[in-house]
Amino acid sequence: MLSVVPAIAIHLGTGNILLLLSVLVLFAIIISRLGAKYGVPGMLLFLIIGMLAGPDGLGVEIADHELAEFLGHLGITIILLSGGLETSLKETRPVMGRGLMLSTVGLAVTVLTTGLFARFVLGDHIGEAGKSLLGCFLVAAVLSSTDSPSVFSVLRSKRLSLRENLDPMLELESGSNDPTAYSLTLILVKIMTDAGKIGLEGSSPFVGGLLVFLTLVWQVAAGIGVGFGVGFGARWLIKKISLESGPLYSILILTLALLANGLASMVGGNGLMALYVAAIIIGNMKDFPFKKDVEKFFESITWLAQLLMFLLLGLLARPTHMPAVMLPALLLGMFIIFVGRPLGVFLSLLPFRRPSFRARTYISWAGMKGAGPILFAMCTVLSGVEGGTEIFNIVFCIALLSLLVQGTSLVPVARKLDLCIEDDPEVESFGMEIPEEMGMLRDHIVSEEDLVRGPTLRDLHLPHGIRVIMVRRQGKFIVPHGSLELKVGDNLVILMGDTED
Repeated sequence: MLSVVPAIAIHLGTGNILLLLSVLVLFAIIISRLGAKYGVPGMLLFLIIGMLAGPDGLGVEIADHELAEFLGHLGITIILLSGGLETSLKETRPVMGRGLMLSTVGLAVTVLTTGLFARFVLGDHIGEAGKSLLGCFLVAAVLSSTDSPSVFSVLRSKRLSLRENLDPMLELESGSNDPTAYSLTLILVKIMTDAGKIGLEGSSPFVGGLLVFLTLVWQVAAGIGVGFGVGFGARWLIKKISLESGPLYSILILTLALLANGLASMVGGNGLMALYVAAIIIGNMKDFPFKKDVEKFFESITWLAQLLMFLLLGLLARPTHMPAVMLPALLLGMFIIFVGRPLGVFLSLLPFRRPSFRARTYISWAGMKGAGPILFAMCTVLSGVEGGTEIFNIVFCIALLSLLVQGTSLVPVARKLDLCIEDDPEVESFGMEIPEEMGMLRDHIVSEEDLVRGPTLRDLHLPHGIRVIMVRRQGKFIVPHGSLELKVGDNLVILMGDTED
């Protein structure tokens, strides 16, 4: 395939990248509406847009791969931070055991089975690495993480929730297995590139496996420990400090999360795990000041991080190099989707009575691959692993296959298995923030039936504990009072809660 124009090497340190990304982001935002309409993950569209603009398309080439990997890592850091802040311990606690089993035992089963299968299909496609179990397990480790942003962008675009507490379970699994998969990838890369330096050259598989296990345990444990320390320290600081605006609290939380990441890395721990744990602790803090402002801030930058990360990874892809690895990628991808992931899910959930068989089937299907595996595959290229470029191409093909096959069918499969709960329309609060102890906000559109007893607000005879706090009529806002005459189509914002009168 010939480039449409001569290749343009983009140096990320110049203003060229800003022009390029602004054009790509603008186009991606416009086309994402089409994806939401037909249930196609926006992340898949972003990847494709990046590929079309890349070296084998319009000819745009990212010159600094190390900086690109750094930006991708920063993107996944922001995504995990936002996911942790949104994780409700009240909702997650009942499914915490199942979620953690999925992200540990389930991940281990998936890596083990996929690595063994890869030994039979990779062969010479990634050089000598494909002929060794270590290289095959490296590919399996890269592919072991799931992509929660893609899963929930599809479900939320269709305003769907899942029965049997599957939402918090999948969020917890994907948030905690990304750091684990990343640690396992880095450990295996280190062994493959520096076996002699760390004294493993010529060692038995048992010794190597034991080292991998102990190193992984230490990284996860240290990450969790640092996360707890920074998380509770952040709660103490937020209570003591008094900032004047929501954006300042947002920046404070972002800074503390990056601090957790850095501290964990200094002691040989998992930085992603540390910031995820810290974010959960901070996000479940009571009386958090400007909470709504902070949530909106992180929702916005998370979307931006996802979008830029997928575009950037798409720009790094070389579609013309992928036919050479298409067959092993297809076989490996189908194995993960239909065998490796289901085995990991069903075996890890054996100790639990719930969720049901159909829910476990859906969990298996929701194990989408996305930016995480592609980003982890870049480590094999930058670290000089033999066959690293081929590994990146294989992982990229599998991520595209997963987003296309699983991503477009998440909603139909959930409905087929009768696991969908249609969300209520979003409450129109006109930007108002109500403390939880005051009650819940609901909105109501006035109908002709509401006005049968009379046209005024007083004639509605609202039950005790329900108050109308705002009325919107044709774009204008009206402060309600008992004698206000209502009209069909008025939008009432209602506060439901106990009152003293």
